[in-house]
Amino acid sequence: MTYRFGANDQFNYEILLALGSAWRRGADVGEVLSTAATLTRGDGEAWVRAWGGLGRRVRERAEKCAAQGRAVSARDAYLRAAGYFGMALVAVDACPDPEARLRELFAEHRICFDRFAAAGDPPAERVTIPYEDRTLPGYLFGPPDRTGRLPTVIVNNGSDGPVSAAWTLLGAPAVERGYRTLLFDGPGQQSLLFEHGVTFRPDWEQVITPVVDFLTARADVDAERLVLAGISQGGYWVPRALAFEHRIAAAVADPGVVEVVASWWPNLGPDLRVLWESGDRETFDRVLREAMAESPELAARWRRRAKPYGVESPFDLLTEVSRYTVLPVVHRITTPLLITDPEGEHFWPGASARLFDALPGPRELIRFTEAEGAHLHCEPIGRARFEQRVFDWLDARLGIDSGAALPGPGGALEQERKFS
Repeated sequence: MTYRFGANDQFNYEILLALGSAWRRGADVGEVLSTAATLTRGDGEAWVRAWGGLGRRVRERAEKCAAQGRAVSARDAYLRAAGYFGMALVAVDACPDPEARLRELFAEHRICFDRFAAAGDPPAERVTIPYEDRTLPGYLFGPPDRTGRLPTVIVNNGSDGPVSAAWTLLGAPAVERGYRTLLFDGPGQQSLLFEHGVTFRPDWEQVITPVVDFLTARADVDAERLVLAGISQGGYWVPRALAFEHRIAAAVADPGVVEVVASWWPNLGPDLRVLWESGDRETFDRVLREAMAESPELAARWRRRAKPYGVESPFDLLTEVSRYTVLPVVHRITTPLLITDPEGEHFWPGASARLFDALPGPRELIRFTEAEGAHLHCEPIGRARFEQRVFDWLDARLGIDSGAALPGPGGALEQERKFS
């Protein structure tokens, strides 16, 4: 089951993500397909114009609906517009003056998401989480008609996803099931990177522990039923944090990540890896920079992926990314951890099973297949299947009754699971 919307693999994947987000009203299938049809080449400037233009058109509709008192229509359109602006951000590094384009599009993206969050039922609470000498910005969503201390999901974004994707991938299904849900920007993510220049750090427990401190101090959060769930590179952030932060009741890594740098080498090839391992920094940097000079697409992709680390030298960057590994601390993890293992995982193939095998404590591996339409990194077009399996597991772990059980067979899912 192969869907292609152009020659650029990254752009193709982003379109699949957008189509999957329609399950949570993050996009409209017709809007996505009609826009994708105009993009016949892997051209970054055309990509930015197409999705940024769609975002502005949908934002204009949202504003008209809001002015007319059409609250539901306005809310939904603001979310779609935020998602489309987030898609446009993917290619700003392929445009002239990328920083100016980023500032413009990111501001529009956040305005739309802020208005969506404010129009919720109930409205999301904008929060600031104390973190070292600054704060982490976030949104705390809650379910309608529920008060008091509720189980809470901390949504840990990946390396470059917009907050609108964090909402559709994990936030919305959590709230629908009665959880409070926290979306936040950590170091190297979104507003902290784009507006303040704060870059990634490998010791992610220094980020999650302040988040847990913030939540456990609230009267509306059940401190005994906290969940940490990570998307994409969040599959590294989550186990790394769990090795040190033990107040989390259950966690999810989608997918599992053991060594972040493993996603870099397939794009560079074995010869460059041998050169890097030789320690010849000067030659490595020269060879890679020459390759980027010959391939604008490679250069744009490299700039995008390198930006959150804040390291200029390609050799030094890969040295830094190599520090992002859970192997030295995996033996400390005791929190029950669910790891997804999608067929066709292209960033970290095999890493989910490797993490599962390395964990000493309670863990579970759930495979998602092409046959069920839930394959590829973060299951972009299999969201209903993902939600059912992942949140049923969380509900069972936390002792949550999300509603009366419906009759039907119960054995098939158990046969698909690999237990510790």
